[in-house]
Amino acid sequence: MTELLDQDIKYLKGVGPHRAKMLESELGVKTLRDFVTTYPYKYIDRTEIHTINDLREDMPYVQICVHITDFSTEGTGSRQRLKALATDGTGYVELVWFQGAKYYERQIKMTERYLVFGKPSWFNGRISVVHPELEVLRPDQAAEGTFGGKLQPHYHTTERMKRASLTSKVLTRLMTEAFTLIKGHDLETLPDYIRSEYHLIDRGEALRRIHFPTSAGELPEASRRLKFDELFYLQLDLLRYVRSRKERGVGTVFAKVGPAFLDFFQNHLPFSLTGAQKRVMHEIRDDLRTGRQMNRLVQGDVGSGKTVVALMTCLLAIDNGFQACLMAPTEILAGQHFATITGLLRDTGIDVRLLTGSVTGKKRKDILEATADGRCQLLVGTHALIEPTVVFQRLGLAIIDEQHRFGVKQRAMLWAKNNIPPHVLVMTATPIPRTLAMTVYGDLDVSVIDELPPGRQPVTTLHYNNSQEATLHDGLLRQLQAGRQVYVVYPLIEESEKSDLQDLMTGFESVSAAFPQYKVGIMHGRMSSTEKDDAMARFSSGETQILVATTVIEVGVNVPNATVMVIENADRFGLSQLHQLRGRVGRGADKSYCILITHNRLSDHTLRRMEIMTETCDGFRIAEEDLRLRGSGDLQGTAQSGMPLDLNIADIVRDAELMAVCREAAMHVVETDPDDCLPQNDIIRRQLKIMTHREDFSGIS
Repeated sequence: MTELLDQDIKYLKGVGPHRAKMLESELGVKTLRDFVTTYPYKYIDRTEIHTINDLREDMPYVQICVHITDFSTEGTGSRQRLKALATDGTGYVELVWFQGAKYYERQIKMTERYLVFGKPSWFNGRISVVHPELEVLRPDQAAEGTFGGKLQPHYHTTERMKRASLTSKVLTRLMTEAFTLIKGHDLETLPDYIRSEYHLIDRGEALRRIHFPTSAGELPEASRRLKFDELFYLQLDLLRYVRSRKERGVGTVFAKVGPAFLDFFQNHLPFSLTGAQKRVMHEIRDDLRTGRQMNRLVQGDVGSGKTVVALMTCLLAIDNGFQACLMAPTEILAGQHFATITGLLRDTGIDVRLLTGSVTGKKRKDILEATADGRCQLLVGTHALIEPTVVFQRLGLAIIDEQHRFGVKQRAMLWAKNNIPPHVLVMTATPIPRTLAMTVYGDLDVSVIDELPPGRQPVTTLHYNNSQEATLHDGLLRQLQAGRQVYVVYPLIEESEKSDLQDLMTGFESVSAAFPQYKVGIMHGRMSSTEKDDAMARFSSGETQILVATTVIEVGVNVPNATVMVIENADRFGLSQLHQLRGRVGRGADKSYCILITHNRLSDHTLRRMEIMTETCDGFRIAEEDLRLRGSGDLQGTAQSGMPLDLNIADIVRDAELMAVCREAAMHVVETDPDDCLPQNDIIRRQLKIMTHREDFSGIS
């Protein structure tokens, strides 16, 4: 059966090479297995027949049973359309086709009775249905009043697929061919004891029901079974990896708390640690004493003090005779970390260097030599740290900031820079709900800094519409007159979007004209690194008072004097991204504001998102809401960063309860079959091998 399911989709009747390429490029479908696990996203109920006098414009797709009394063709060429007048005895409806007019003109016979399926609308005082499906009723159906109604599945298609006539209806027909081919074959992927324990129906039956349900009542059991499969194998793969990592994850022991750590803690730490920071430091110290490689994620909201925790962990490495490195995704963020760390370590004698792509010539050579001979104790940088020319004398700790922005291979290259893999500390300022963290970062132990340092004021967030420009300008002027600075951010989501760049430039001109007495800077992704650094430096020094920018200032910018963040077209951002942007202000002692600007007409969904931002500054609550409203795939790119297996029907947010059940089932398998040899689990081993034909997802070896 495995061989049949792994058959190239092009060999399925009705597909062929051209459609196979389209299915692969648009839906990621390569094999028959991929195809039968491409599930409908909705169903349309075709079990009910309506009468024409019942039809209303606000109804979804409906079916009516009619005779056609008259039809005619209007227009010529591409403007040709076919109109047909139909009745069921309770009223009349107009059927209209703008495409395929000649085809339907040849098919229509006024002696036949038709089943019409489509969406009703109101036009010229009459109910009409545009581009309806038309099916001739057989005499036996018409006589008995049985129309073979059912739930009609609808599959996701792209515009490119539709242009190639690969519609949802065609996919349904191809799916019928696929199920004809696999009929009678064993499709089971779980052992009997798990199916029995968790009351799961047969997988083959679940697949049939999900693609060809005879009623809505068939769907819940089918959906639960298929979701269970995905979440069970996701958790099993994760748990097996964690067990394997712990067994082979030999790490160096950091036994000492020495002069570097103690001198900093007693003499140079400018503030007292929060209770949350102390708790996380204790968790890290416990890891470093075990003799196993530490793999810990530190989650902390904007301004919670993650960098200090990371620095103190670096000092523990230095006290135990090792070097440490901190890798950030951008030069701006790496430079910010370097500035913060060197400021905190002033007069300690600890050698800290910064290595980015912009560092060249003799300066780069000096840094590489100091790193290789051990003089550089802490190296901060970007992707430049993973280049082959960067050689550490004795790397004991690698810190990764905003891990989801690095690929697997990039991180793995950093671990390989020491014979014994260095301890790993991952930091993220993107709060991740526990449901998602358990899956995406399931290979890491998780610590949370859920407390802000004393004195940090929450940022007041306000929602304005475009008509409140005068109110906005008055508020900005008061802040500027008080000597404060302002960010104005535009949603340049893709640097190639000319309209977005135009909005940014128009915004820059508008802001410059509104505040002629103040200097306005600009920063966006099309500028070179040097140009961006210069723009940021002028704003940081106070030379420019207003910075008009895109999301390049989302992370890594620390200007305590900036007290206002204006976000234009805020409805185009996700909640987590809005929260990250808001975190650029409120970094000093002064009261700070975030102003969300949108147009007047907003959907209920968008309005709710704006309300959440004005209600709370709690990043974890915002992340939960973001997941609930938008789904896991949109959370700042986090969800796609490390998911070891694809989820085609399950959702780690909506199906959180089922995932906990699946984790329990997977844990039982791991604990009762530690050597992976029990015969009752043969089917699990085969399926896991099929599902995990990819490289180790964490990159940590």
